Amino acid sequence: MAKLDEKLEAIYTEVLKRNPGETEFHQAVHEVLDSLGPVVAKHPEYADAAVIRRICEPERQIIFRVPWVDDQGNVQLNRGFRVEFNSALGPYKGGLRFHPSVYLGIIKFLGFEQIFKNSLTGMPIGGGKGGSDFDPKGRSDGEVMRFCQSFMTELYRHIGEHTDVPAGDIGVGGREIGYLFGQYKRITNRYESGVLTGKGLTWGGSQVRTEATGYGTVFFVEEALKLRNENFDGKRVVVSGAGNVAIYSVEKVNQLGGTVVACSDSGGYIVDEAGINLDLVKEIKEVRRARISEYVDKVPSATYHNTGSIWDVPCDIALPCATQNELNGRDAEELISNGVQVVAEGANMPCTPKAVHAFSSAGVIFAPGKAVNAGGVATSALEMQQNASRDSWSFAFTEQRLAEVMRGIHDRCVTTADKYGVPGDYVSGANIAGFIPVADAMLAQGVI
Repeated sequence: MAKLDEKLEAIYTEVLKRNPGETEFHQAVHEVLDSLGPVVAKHPEYADAAVIRRICEPERQIIFRVPWVDDQGNVQLNRGFRVEFNSALGPYKGGLRFHPSVYLGIIKFLGFEQIFKNSLTGMPIGGGKGGSDFDPKGRSDGEVMRFCQSFMTELYRHIGEHTDVPAGDIGVGGREIGYLFGQYKRITNRYESGVLTGKGLTWGGSQVRTEATGYGTVFFVEEALKLRNENFDGKRVVVSGAGNVAIYSVEKVNQLGGTVVACSDSGGYIVDEAGINLDLVKEIKEVRRARISEYVDKVPSATYHNTGSIWDVPCDIALPCATQNELNGRDAEELISNGVQVVAEGANMPCTPKAVHAFSSAGVIFAPGKAVNAGGVATSALEMQQNASRDSWSFAFTEQRLAEVMRGIHDRCVTTADKYGVPGDYVSGANIAGFIPVADAMLAQGVI
């Protein structure tokens, strides 16, 4: 990792000491601190008031056990988390992740990223994240319901529309949000629509919420291409993952004239030179919750690979939309040698530091997740607005609002990078533009 500014190096050393073993959190903190040298030089008050030290420490960390009974009558036990990281700009806002890899370090990394992502939207929302090491994959609806009810039986006392508003993330979709909301309503005897986002359309949800992160990812890339007088027409695109972010990134790329030739799940990846048949992918992944390998049963001209890397597939634009650190230095070098022009993170921190460095050194346009994938939380905030006003917006109007937010994020990244002497650096632009509103709010609110 690059050497930090002297004042920031001391803060990072303290983070390592106070949070041993939380490698993803360390990586996320270092990436932000690496951009803040020019900010500290221009605004010494941030260091003097220990704003940066405080922003690296969550306001609250909640860990709890989640006992539940499976279909065989056996008692199962998982661990639940909610890290309420920073509320300087508004109530904590961030998703819940249900996945076996979840531990405190993952939740803290995601919550830390969420502070700056939410700030970049320009909306009054703070940063938080939560989840559990529960794996919904292969579980019946009844098992998922019982787990969600047990999870919410503890979580309900820590959330609220003016306190902390969770949403979905990996492993938490409409089904899980429904069970969680039902239990919250049952316990509190309140129909508090704004306590969760990602709800069903008939009970307080928002149009475009399912599509938002994927659409927003592509809207951001569209703006980056416009700066170079280009667009998606004729562009060859590779998208990792096959969840909501990936599926709706593919959908928007198709609408804008690009061709997605590969996508993946945890088992492997498919390549379809004619362009991925999105309807088939949706049927496999959203309807039947099956493996992406089944794609080649219906499209014999496509190929399935359970070894190697999806990033070996040549493309103009790469959209990593699966999970953290999925694209490493070797993958980056392969993409560069195959002529990639743009890499934009649809997932949270999917590129390792070595990969990011390789893209930067090669002059590849690289845009970080905290800017690129902010469309999901932006639309969650729009859902909160609709809930507060007892209103419901059309798909077209909500998508228009989302596009406006993503254009604003892109413009803030570009102008901030220019202002701080790193033109064209989306990473520094995003980190600084996300940091300053939070830091200013923390200064205004005193030492809390």
